[in-house]
Amino acid sequence: MTTETAVADYTRDEASYLAHVRKLVDKAWPADVPRQPRFPFGEKPLTAYLHAWAEKQPVKAAIKFYGAETSYRDLDRLSDNFAALLVKLGARKGDRIAVFLPNCPQFYVCFYGILKAGCVHVPVNPMFTEHELRYELNDSGARIAVVQDQLFPLIETVRPQCTLDHVITTSYRDALSSDPEGPLPAALAVPKIEIPGTIDLMTALAEDASPPQIDVGLDDIAALNYTGGTTGMPKGCVHTQRDMLFTGAVMGSISAHVGNTDVVINFWPIFWIAGEDVGIILPVITGATCVLLARWDPVAYARAVERHKVTVSMMVVDNAVEIMSNPEATKHDMRSLREVLVASFVKKLNPAFRQGWRDLTGATLREAAWGMTETHSFDSFTQGWQDDDQDLKAQQIFAGIPVPSTDFKILEFGSDKLMPIGTEGELCVRTPSLLKGYWNKPDATAEGLVNGWLRTGDLGMISERGTVHFLGRRKEMLKVKGMSVFPAEIEAVLGQHPAVTGSGVIGREDDARGQVPVAFITLLPEKRASVTAEILGAFCKERLAGYKLPEIRIVDALPMTATGKVKKEELSQFL
Repeated sequence: MTTETAVADYTRDEASYLAHVRKLVDKAWPADVPRQPRFPFGEKPLTAYLHAWAEKQPVKAAIKFYGAETSYRDLDRLSDNFAALLVKLGARKGDRIAVFLPNCPQFYVCFYGILKAGCVHVPVNPMFTEHELRYELNDSGARIAVVQDQLFPLIETVRPQCTLDHVITTSYRDALSSDPEGPLPAALAVPKIEIPGTIDLMTALAEDASPPQIDVGLDDIAALNYTGGTTGMPKGCVHTQRDMLFTGAVMGSISAHVGNTDVVINFWPIFWIAGEDVGIILPVITGATCVLLARWDPVAYARAVERHKVTVSMMVVDNAVEIMSNPEATKHDMRSLREVLVASFVKKLNPAFRQGWRDLTGATLREAAWGMTETHSFDSFTQGWQDDDQDLKAQQIFAGIPVPSTDFKILEFGSDKLMPIGTEGELCVRTPSLLKGYWNKPDATAEGLVNGWLRTGDLGMISERGTVHFLGRRKEMLKVKGMSVFPAEIEAVLGQHPAVTGSGVIGREDDARGQVPVAFITLLPEKRASVTAEILGAFCKERLAGYKLPEIRIVDALPMTATGKVKKEELSQFL
């Protein structure tokens, strides 16, 4: 059989194509990774997991927050009380409840209380502007909002134009002990603001109440997780508790090995899907403890790892580089770390960073996964390719192989044509945690969800080893003399330079070439005097075809979203 015949054979229909890919994946599956995710208490709602761990290990800390601890028993009890409060306020099954809070233990209480009441959790970005907040409250139709006291003025401004019936307020100070572990971020040192006309959360939670007897199943709507992105208005992804359970089980047993003796640290914003996964869902599925930080700080992170003997962490590559470059951070013992997963948003993982982290902690940095808000994230895993940096030598960004019960395929953009293995095209995914639709947006749902598959709009490739590679967003594609150039590829190359801490590539219109790639780059502080645009240009010339070579502009900082992505629409202002 010729190669052409073989290609035609497995691409003739979807069943043949998926069978071919699954054979590749099966061959590549690491020996020490289970073939199916583990569910410690079976396939039950997250609230059942919380209650089970509260009975099994009642006094164990579920959350540690600057010296204050919330036990599993207390988290279960307080979320019962919050669920009862929602029912008392008139909330019914399916009602949307907005949570406008930064990272704090109260977020967990609200999250699990909302699920117990059969309501829908709507996490709201605490960095929102008035316009963004008004849009999300109205789009979700939230009737009740839980708000941090420092954010209340914004709620007060938009409330006349929104559907809110009740506002519940709380403060960082409510979550801290009388003698907190410091030093504290500035926002945590602000005294509590008393807000008349609102319901004080902690006062309400002090009244013990039986949880409402509401029949809540795995397939009931549990959350509207709004998509991030750098352009356009977000869309609410409809997710169920089954989606949450699957993601948590995958993270705990496939992406990483996590159990009830582990200590997880999380500084990612928990309104964000990845922060929710790591900080809220993973610990409760596995019975682990979460050390919660209000914000990112390299020294606070290192100190917390040392103090609490943290074993599991997820971060972006930029965070790891910042830790390794900070003398105050590196003086702390972080060798308790075992599982450290990173995401290559801006700075890309390279062998130098990996070795530096090994020298510092003894742990190996590995790419976390490919995932989207639409899939509840963590749809692939990367264990098994770190020896000799096989993952870093592959085409970037290396996303590993699909987790169990999850399929990827590559289609030609704009059609249903299956693309042969090793060929670039639109990355499509089908997974048990796939969104059920976009909230109140049937057209967007019909466009994105096709026959049970999500058409991501991402450029991707499946290799001959069955590994998935994320190559960038198609909408960011540039045309240089008619040739396609993807910013993510240039950013990945720049990320391999040891002095580069971040990059964002956009296109500049050019009469002769159509478009020209322009790379905005940040450098390590100690390298700014010695690493020039010319040096970086020569570095790229060794690794990229001529038409892909970018103009290089070194900048002090890149405009970033709350979730650590470059705001490329703002970069265009500097062209």
